[in-house]
Amino acid sequence: RRAVAEARERGVHARCLVVINPGNPTGQVLSESNMREVVSLCEELGLVLLADEVYQANVYDPQCPFVSFKKVIRDMASPVELVSFHSVSKGIVGECGLRGGYMELVNFLPEVLDQVYKMVSVELCSNVPGQVAVELMVNPPKPGEPSYSQWRAEYDAAYLALARKAARLAEGLAALPGVSCTPSAGAMYAFPRITLNRRVQQEAAAAGLPPDTLYCLRLLERTGVCVVPGSGFGQRDGTFHLRTTFLPPDDKIDEMVGRIRDFHAAFTAE
Repeated sequence: RRAVAEARERGVHARCLVVINPGNPTGQVLSESNMREVVSLCEELGLVLLADEVYQANVYDPQCPFVSFKKVIRDMASPVELVSFHSVSKGIVGECGLRGGYMELVNFLPEVLDQVYKMVSVELCSNVPGQVAVELMVNPPKPGEPSYSQWRAEYDAAYLALARKAARLAEGLAALPGVSCTPSAGAMYAFPRITLNRRVQQEAAAAGLPPDTLYCLRLLERTGVCVVPGSGFGQRDGTFHLRTTFLPPDDKIDEMVGRIRDFHAAFTAE
C-alpha cells in the first residue's frame, strides 16, 4: 500500500502487483492467510495480480504447503483479475532450454481475453519440444501406465535431492560468523543475511558499489562461486544479503559452502 501511494505521488499509476510464490530470492512459501491479505489489497487498490507460481512443485517444508492464488481467489469469491504463470524451466522438470510454459487468466472480461488471444495468435508458436514438455508437466504418467514407475522414481529422486541440498546449504551458511540463513521452505534459493564491517562498506562506497555487491564480486574473483547481491532485490536499507542456489550436484554443495566459508573468513578479517 505504501509503495503504491509513493508511486502515485510520483505520477506513476500502479496497474498490477507481482508475487513470486514459492519465493525468489528468499526461498519461502506464503501462508494462505498472507495470500488472502494480498488478494484483499489488490481488490482494494484495483490491481491485477500477476502470480509467478513456477516453483509450486519445489516445496520442502510440510508445514508450508503450496496453495495457488486461483484457489484463494475462488474461496474468497474475489473479483480480482489474476494471471498465473507456470514453466517447465523450474519445478522438478527443470528443463530451462526447452522454453515451455503457460499463463492462465482468471476473472478477466471476455473482451480482454479475446484481445490476448489475438495478440498471441499473431506471434510464432512455441517450439514443439517446449509444448511437449508442458504437456508432460501438467499431464504426467499415471499409475498403471508403462512409463509411470520410471517417471515416479526419477521425479522423487530429483525432489529429494533438492530438499536434501536445501537443508545442507542453509545449515552451512548459517554456521558462518556474522551470517544468518532461514532454511529454504521452497523454490531453489537461499537468501542469507551477511554482516559487513565498516571497512567493507567504505571500500564499496569508494568503488561506487553497494557493499554486498562488492562482497559478491570478490567472492567470484577469488573462488569462482557466483552469487547475486541482495541489493538487486530491494532489501531493507542497512541490511546486506546474497542469493545463492542449491542446484549444484550433491558432491559439489559441501565444496561450494567450503569455498564461501574460507572466503568469508579471510574477507571479513582484512
